[in-house]
Amino acid sequence: MRTYQIAVVVGSLRQDSLNRRLASAMARLAPPEFSFAQLRIDDLPLYNQDDDAQPAAAVVRMKGEIAAADGLLFVTPEYNRSMPGVLKNALDHGSRPYGQNAWAGKPAGVLGASVGPHGTAMAQQHLRNVLAYLDAPTMAQPEAFIHAKDGFFDADGNIGEGSRAHLQKWMNRYVAWVSKLAA
Repeated sequence: MRTYQIAVVVGSLRQDSLNRRLASAMARLAPPEFSFAQLRIDDLPLYNQDDDAQPAAAVVRMKGEIAAADGLLFVTPEYNRSMPGVLKNALDHGSRPYGQNAWAGKPAGVLGASVGPHGTAMAQQHLRNVLAYLDAPTMAQPEAFIHAKDGFFDADGNIGEGSRAHLQKWMNRYVAWVSKLAA
């Protein structure tokens, strides 16, 4: 049986981030042939084109992890009606220098959670725009704009009963998406 390595990019640096918790819980909804590893993006320098000839070790590491992945999972909060700067910085590093775009061709999924009722809708839309330009084919449906209320996670950190069916459907579709495009 084929196995799939998924690079997970969490758009938050906070250790106890709601979206980091969501990324971990979503990984537990996947079948055993899917393995999820969260990329480290907190040590990336701010993108500067002057550094393209000699990228920092953290950039080389991240691009290598992306290259080794069969698919991408972006789980992001929304900051000021867009994606967080740290996520945009990671996207820029992964796509540079010109002609060395690590994201290209990697099937992607996008979701996010917020304590607000709009559940990261604007951040996801902006991220999808960037991923389209970076040639990362992104699953369109189902969307997951998650309003994380009390009980969203159970005591063990899994998706709570009220949201599990919707997010299992999302994961099943994501697994099919990656399986098809990574073939």
